[in-house]
Amino acid sequence: MQFNRIFNIRSFFAVLVVCLLISSIQVLARQASPATEGDMVAADTAQQINSTTGSIGETPTAVSESETDDGTTLASAEEVVQNTAMYKSAAFYVILFILVCIFLGVIGKVLKVYELTREIQGKQAPLNRNTVQAFLFIITLAILFFGTYWSYHTWGNVATGPSGSVHGERIDNMMMVTITITTIVFVITQFLLFGFSFRYKGSEKRKAYYYPHNNAIERLWTIIPALVLTALVVFGFFTWRSITNPPEEEIKRALSVEVTGEQFKWNVRYAGEDNQLGVRNYKLTTPLNTLGIDFTDKKSWDDKLGGEIVLPKGRPVRFTINSKDILHSFYIPDFRVQMNAVPGMPTYFQFTPRFTTDEMREKTGNAAFDYVLLCNKICGTGHYNMQYKVRVVDEKEYNEWIAKQPLYYNDDVKKETEQRMVKSEAAKADNKLAINNQ
Repeated sequence: MQFNRIFNIRSFFAVLVVCLLISSIQVLARQASPATEGDMVAADTAQQINSTTGSIGETPTAVSESETDDGTTLASAEEVVQNTAMYKSAAFYVILFILVCIFLGVIGKVLKVYELTREIQGKQAPLNRNTVQAFLFIITLAILFFGTYWSYHTWGNVATGPSGSVHGERIDNMMMVTITITTIVFVITQFLLFGFSFRYKGSEKRKAYYYPHNNAIERLWTIIPALVLTALVVFGFFTWRSITNPPEEEIKRALSVEVTGEQFKWNVRYAGEDNQLGVRNYKLTTPLNTLGIDFTDKKSWDDKLGGEIVLPKGRPVRFTINSKDILHSFYIPDFRVQMNAVPGMPTYFQFTPRFTTDEMREKTGNAAFDYVLLCNKICGTGHYNMQYKVRVVDEKEYNEWIAKQPLYYNDDVKKETEQRMVKSEAAKADNKLAINNQ
């Protein structure tokens, strides 16, 4: 109590707000001060660059001098820049927030004084706060349901667009079942929550009934959600297992492609005519042999480099996914494909494309549509750059394309491999001689 007499928390808060306002005004004043000579030069340079190159995406054109490029134009541009800097300031929004809080506080106090005055006069308040809040709940519920409908109507195509792979239909079906169940539960629970708040709003004519526990209700809302969630988990488990564990016959028939992620790009290697990829050894990595292919394995001699990923429609494709440095994620959303790329541990994903790129462009109504391989793990500053074009074509076009791709085991790599083998044999001979001398 003695402390409260000496230290008034309200007075302290008022002084704190005043100090904050003063400091914020000083910051804004400094930001709104006239531009320095350096700012003038920067604004003039920016105007020259913009007038020369135009906007992003436009073809640069030569712009002749005109009478409009005068001091008045520069002054207007500087004023706009100064105002923009003010709106980007944190101090501006601090002041705005404080003013809004003060405004709401003043309105609340005025209404409270009004109600107290009517009570003293023996008059009933024209508005019951409980009733007002109950109707606000109903309005909020209506806005919530409308927002849900709008999000489904506007952005639903993101989740319901056509899948470019055969297994994608099963993924989409599982997604639709999950969304349908959760939407029904959402609508029911929110309606009950807001409806009860409206129906049983505070009233002087009714006393609240104390109802702390009910075993039947507890069992109901525990067992039913548990059963539904268990069904969804089991459904998802078997769907995922059927996708990631294809039969052995399909694995042997599938086209073998290796994708290796590194900061910040993808490396693609196609198996040759034997449809078998050569083994890798990270110790063999060199500037020429960037993937560390072991060329003593003859299966690697016909492997080919891919400047892009081209896949044949209707044929299973099995990707071997690696990483050279850190964790990446092999992600092609239009195929409903995602698998982590883990350093030192190859992972696999097999799927069958069912629409060519041209067919997907017709289905989506987007002439610029392309399948794109992305990295779905934030792997560093160049993460955004890990985009790789994927084309799906018919079998004939694929055969023509793969025939034109260069071999990984080219003349330079052969020469390097031979030199390494000679050095290795010489080192073995030296070691054997040293052992015999001992």
